Amino acid sequence: MLFSLSIRNLAVVEAVDITFDRGFLVLTGETGAGKSIIIDALGLIAGARGSADLIRYGCEKAEMEAAFDLPAEHPVWGKMKEFGLNGDPGELLIIRRDISLQGKSTSRINGQLVNLTMLREIGERLINIHGQHEHQTLLRPERHLDLLDAYGGPLIVSLKSSYQETYSEFVKTNREWNELRSTSQKMLQQLDMYRFQLEEIAAAKLQIGEDELLTEEKLKLSHSEKMMDAVAGAYEQLYGTKGLDVIAAALSRMEDISEYDPKTISPIVEQLRNAYYQLEDAAFGLRDYRDNLEFNPERLREVEDRLDDISGLRRKYGDSIEAVLNYYDKIRKETETLENKDEILEQLEAKRQILLEQVLSKAEALSEARKGCAADLAKQIEGELKDLQMQRTSLKVEFGMSEDASGVEYKGSRIRLGKNGLDTAEFLISPNPGEPLRPLGKIASGGELSRIMLALKSIFARHDQVPVLIFDEVDTGVSGRAAQSIAEKLYKLSSSCQVFSITHLPQVACMADNQFLIEKTVIDGRTMTVVEPLNQEGRIKELARMLGGVEITEKTLHHAQEMLNLAQAQKGIFKVKVND
Repeated sequence: MLFSLSIRNLAVVEAVDITFDRGFLVLTGETGAGKSIIIDALGLIAGARGSADLIRYGCEKAEMEAAFDLPAEHPVWGKMKEFGLNGDPGELLIIRRDISLQGKSTSRINGQLVNLTMLREIGERLINIHGQHEHQTLLRPERHLDLLDAYGGPLIVSLKSSYQETYSEFVKTNREWNELRSTSQKMLQQLDMYRFQLEEIAAAKLQIGEDELLTEEKLKLSHSEKMMDAVAGAYEQLYGTKGLDVIAAALSRMEDISEYDPKTISPIVEQLRNAYYQLEDAAFGLRDYRDNLEFNPERLREVEDRLDDISGLRRKYGDSIEAVLNYYDKIRKETETLENKDEILEQLEAKRQILLEQVLSKAEALSEARKGCAADLAKQIEGELKDLQMQRTSLKVEFGMSEDASGVEYKGSRIRLGKNGLDTAEFLISPNPGEPLRPLGKIASGGELSRIMLALKSIFARHDQVPVLIFDEVDTGVSGRAAQSIAEKLYKLSSSCQVFSITHLPQVACMADNQFLIEKTVIDGRTMTVVEPLNQEGRIKELARMLGGVEITEKTLHHAQEMLNLAQAQKGIFKVKVND
């Protein structure tokens, strides 16, 4: 369950701290009071994208923090472990989200930084928000198959995963088969070009790093005469003149007097001796380098010609020798494919046929499983709708396939296979006996769509283990007995999870275990939203406002009290549960 929610500087909310209980909770207030901001905050906690526009005017950032009390067996703990996040099932799970004026979003779970993808994967296991627009997805038949698959659970997930794995391999093979099959004169001309390029690159016998070594050699050969003069001159300075002789003479003189002041002179003698040996080694090194140094104009021309050849290949095929060789490997494989086109095409066609048979078989298995789930789902929806004053409603999931002239052959027709299989699915409904089943968009009213979506949510809540369900005006377009039925359904749903509802209907509000009033107020010239948990007296006043509008009379107060009493009886209790 959602244990607490803290919001700072989000839109017109300056500071709100709310603690929640289990069960069915409602948020009520005038239109525009800021009820949707509470939902927005929870959406951000669950991983929705944020924006700097949400930050309260004059503030640096918006902050949201939610604490969840979850059972040890809840799947979110496994996901936490998978992400390497700290989490003890015996403690609250804390999610914090900050959004700065620069648009930067920072998210933390139990104090550890997480990215938005991780937050979303955790959040979708904690909160499910049904917004006012969501029931419109029922008008889009392409979404109906997703709803059916969600209901199918592990069975559909397993079959669908197996199908998609084979389907991906089939698509890849089919693409290769089609591309090779459509090889034209242009491809044959390309083959000639590839052969020329292969011969040109192969003849060059390129070696990785060769150009760098040749560049170094060119630099040396280009300046060999100057280097010879410098090395010979340096050697002559050391050995040909008095360079080393001078140091030897100085060393001899100091050795002669070292016995008179050994503490001072001996270190100097040692330095001179080391300097003599080092210079002697350097002189020998210069001599050897001079003897091996040569001026070779012919070799210089060879190096320059080779570098020109390499440069030409790099201009044509890549910006480095490695890139040229990679290009060589690529066109070699393509050339082999083109030269052995018929053989490869035959192999691909055989592989494609095997994969097609496998993918169609798996698609059929997935389709059969869906049809079994569809019958059960339709039956359950009809049962839920009976509780929502749609007792005579019939619902059916109609299956079909998308015909496509360029698709695969299946049972005498050409159909389009997709990542979801060969099925299309659409919910058909008949609200009244004797009327034919028709698409939802052609027959269902706004109130009926709301109730159908609530029926679906009620069914899915028993499967997905999401602990917090939030309904943003799910009762839009209904009134009277239908509104009361929605209230009863939401209350029953709260026995398996924590249910929040934003509502303007007193029939829904009076069934809640706890009620929160959301109001706008002006303090020091600034508008802000405040959230107040209502006790019994506060609930009666708020229900009276919802019943009678601006003016609250004794009659509306009496009616509000009566509604709460009836709700008490209906829930099997004798008192309105006061918020702790």
